Amino acid sequence: MTRSTVGQYVAERLSAWGVERIYGYPGDGINGILGGLRRNGDKPRFIQARHEELAAFLACAHAKFSQTVGVCLATSGPGAIHLLNGLYDAKMDHQPVVAIVGQSATTALGSQYQQEVDLQSLFKDVASEYCVTVSSPAAARHCIDRALRIALDQRTVTCVIFPKDIQEEEAVPEPPQRHDHALSGIGCPKPFMIPHTDDLEAAARVLNEGERVAMLVGAGALGAQAEVLEVAELLGAGIAKSWLGKAVVPESVAYCAGHIGLLGTKPSWDLMQDCDTLLVVGSSFPYAEFYPKVGHAKGVQIDIDGRLLSLRYPMDVNLKGDARQTLAALIPRLRRKQDRSWQERVSAHVTDWWKLVDTRSLESGNGGLLNPERVFRELSPKLPDRCILAADSGTAANWYARDLKVRPGMMASGSGNLATMGAAVPYALGAKFCFPDRVCIALTGDGAMQMNGLNSCITVAKYWKEWSDPRWITLVLNNRDLNMVTWEQRVMAGDIRFVASQELPDFPYARFAESLGLRGIRVEKPEQLADAWERALASDRPVVLEAVTDPDTPTLPPHITLEQAKRFTETILRGDPNASGILTQAVKGVVAALTPDKSEKKD
Repeated sequence: MTRSTVGQYVAERLSAWGVERIYGYPGDGINGILGGLRRNGDKPRFIQARHEELAAFLACAHAKFSQTVGVCLATSGPGAIHLLNGLYDAKMDHQPVVAIVGQSATTALGSQYQQEVDLQSLFKDVASEYCVTVSSPAAARHCIDRALRIALDQRTVTCVIFPKDIQEEEAVPEPPQRHDHALSGIGCPKPFMIPHTDDLEAAARVLNEGERVAMLVGAGALGAQAEVLEVAELLGAGIAKSWLGKAVVPESVAYCAGHIGLLGTKPSWDLMQDCDTLLVVGSSFPYAEFYPKVGHAKGVQIDIDGRLLSLRYPMDVNLKGDARQTLAALIPRLRRKQDRSWQERVSAHVTDWWKLVDTRSLESGNGGLLNPERVFRELSPKLPDRCILAADSGTAANWYARDLKVRPGMMASGSGNLATMGAAVPYALGAKFCFPDRVCIALTGDGAMQMNGLNSCITVAKYWKEWSDPRWITLVLNNRDLNMVTWEQRVMAGDIRFVASQELPDFPYARFAESLGLRGIRVEKPEQLADAWERALASDRPVVLEAVTDPDTPTLPPHITLEQAKRFTETILRGDPNASGILTQAVKGVVAALTPDKSEKKD
């Protein structure tokens, strides 16, 4: 009888926890675990990413879209180091991800052995809730169990480090029940968590007394869509969304003011500045200037993590609890407001905003280049039911937030609190592994595509033929510029475009896709867009849709202060390399968005 190794036992224990896939890249530091996966019939299934960072992004996307734990695997030394960016993305967006990494053999540790890195120190921040080195075969069981349980319970990243020789030793699946041993079990129940009755009553009093109620909903409110809308109807409220909360409320809701913040809308700005009461549900949106002026609005916040309460705005009542369960407990205590004028005012602003977005998207780009807003405008009504959207950091995030209208049943996400580049394409791929029957769409720029997206497409080419629905699309905005930073330099810093840092090399994205056996579609003119999206959405294989867009289309915040307008003007006067294009495309947008801050002094 062949002995079972620790590596095989790890595979068996992960399977017992319900883990179906491990995303990773091989290396000799994890040969024992890889051999264990093989001997266990490739269960959990090993998904080979092109890079360990992509493996961590895939695990994070798995957790976000499936609401189950994501697992990634990397070898010792450089492989483990490569995981960090994707793991921080998971940690900062509160996603349960377990990293399993190799280490030099225990007999070599401390000898400056090849690829020996102090992994406990390396991972102590990103896996601060639980990071352990397995020092005995008998410890493998409780280390794996605790890593998964803590990741799920705390919605965070954990890490288990396996020295090379421990992986090859004989497994101890049933440690002895005696001193100095731990006998752990499987399972992590979901709690029923609502605040104390007195706190719910206090929150209801604040909300019932408010005349102009604004709601801000984030990713923590996903799964509570019905309750969010019921509360808004009772309170006659307007709703703004954080970037991660896009799928909480569909844009078809008349009083949904859209996204808040630099990527947000003018109605969301007006909603926050004019409200007298604020209800925040499952969001830790960071930028203080987009909240109501302190003292102008009373606040109530709901979050499952008490550490995030009253963090961004001084709240009158803090409710620690699950969003859906807490809202359900709060609803019977709320009185329906008879005066609907505030909500009607918000709805009117939203209607005007969508007219502006539509008009702006139809404006032509410089030199015949595509207006990037038009690219998203053409996609929005064509989005398939139950599709999954993944947006990257960069200008694509602006148009995703402002121009795409999600519908009930869709899912949407991206790198939120870390806001890292290069996450969208592996996110869409991770979503596709979880839901092979759903259309998954990545929305990215050429900078992020050159960073991680191209490698992800190689992984797509490896696996796509097994998907029940082959439709998987990456949109690349090809403007040969790191455009978000370019516009931040102009508007936020009043600086001209620094060509050496901002200009990107040209790359044939559509032709690259074709070389992999995927479909590549290149679009250069507005009249080609509708047909291009229809072909992409009807394709019999994954698609890279390359849109050659105008880098001078302004990605402006919804509210521009006089100081920011001054900086923008100074940019033009200093001789920005793209000054002529900016003048053509941006001035109308700047004037439309210019709203003097009420707190600014007037001469």
